[in-house]
Amino acid sequence: MKYLRWLLFPFSLIYGFIVIIRNWFYDAGLFKSYKFNKPVISVGNLDVGGAGKSPMTEYLIRLLKKDYKIATLSRGYGRETKGYLLADSLAIDQNGHQLASQIGDEPAQFKQKFPDITVAVCEKRVDGIKHLIAHHDIILLDDAYQHRAVEPGLSILLFDYSRINEPHLLLPAGNLREPYSGIWRTQVIIVTKCPESLGEDMLQAIAQKVKPLPYQSLFFTKIAYQAPQYFNGSPADFTIDGDTTVFLLTGIANATPLVKYLNTLTTNIIHHKYPDHHQFTLKNIVKLAAEYKACTSQKKIILTTEKDEQRLDESWFNKDEKLPVFVIPIRAEFLNNSKQDFDQLIIDYVREY
Repeated sequence: MKYLRWLLFPFSLIYGFIVIIRNWFYDAGLFKSYKFNKPVISVGNLDVGGAGKSPMTEYLIRLLKKDYKIATLSRGYGRETKGYLLADSLAIDQNGHQLASQIGDEPAQFKQKFPDITVAVCEKRVDGIKHLIAHHDIILLDDAYQHRAVEPGLSILLFDYSRINEPHLLLPAGNLREPYSGIWRTQVIIVTKCPESLGEDMLQAIAQKVKPLPYQSLFFTKIAYQAPQYFNGSPADFTIDGDTTVFLLTGIANATPLVKYLNTLTTNIIHHKYPDHHQFTLKNIVKLAAEYKACTSQKKIILTTEKDEQRLDESWFNKDEKLPVFVIPIRAEFLNNSKQDFDQLIIDYVREY
């Protein structure tokens, strides 16, 4: 498949030309970029797919929510609604979750985990910020690096460790949304999903590959998998071991790190894999339930991600008998004792205001 994508290279040239012209119009001031008089932090990436934007946004929420009134603003990818919406103003389902169909799965996840913060969606981020800024201290923009109509005070650009060595090809031949030269707009670069320990030689090799500019700070994070929990957030009363058969249900951009982690616990994994932002149906769950019931393992569970949880109806798992379905939360953790430096960088930026 990856070799076939090279056939699309001419289309990448056309796409790249359009993106370069668009960025030049913003850089030259022909297209207007809005700046705001309060802290606006953007979390994004250059390529498509999961680079860990949601865990990084959640990290910032945890860091700042005790001292500041925070709002997150997302486009709300995959939602059935349009325009500016607040999560608090929407209908909630019988489980107390915000409906992902109304605001998107990532915003729904933010609101479920941090009910005290404001979660908003709007395709036009400038309009969204204008609605929020008077009543909030900090605006966190999720997946907004290519949204040039807003000039954030601080940009955080993420790179997936597993893709560091891929060629810098634009869509559709490659995975980049814009040329790699767009890296100049960020102040913070984070290589995500790194192995537990990176030697100094590897750190230097990655730095040479990323090529941060003198004014850019480079950090490295890993995924820290938390203990599985029930849909309501309470801890699960089991542990996954070599005797466990895991029926894994995902609809995310990159499930490989999760599968690798689970393989350290058990080799008995049956993966029901769907595309990113897949809108699960009862038919999907009936198929999963049939395979689960047919499995003769004495110890078996159904496991999904926090993001996928937002697009699932818990009642689907209780049609005939209650199926043991659990969620595995994740967090971003900084490597090489750099957490304090990153936290201070963020706090110093916010205190400027």
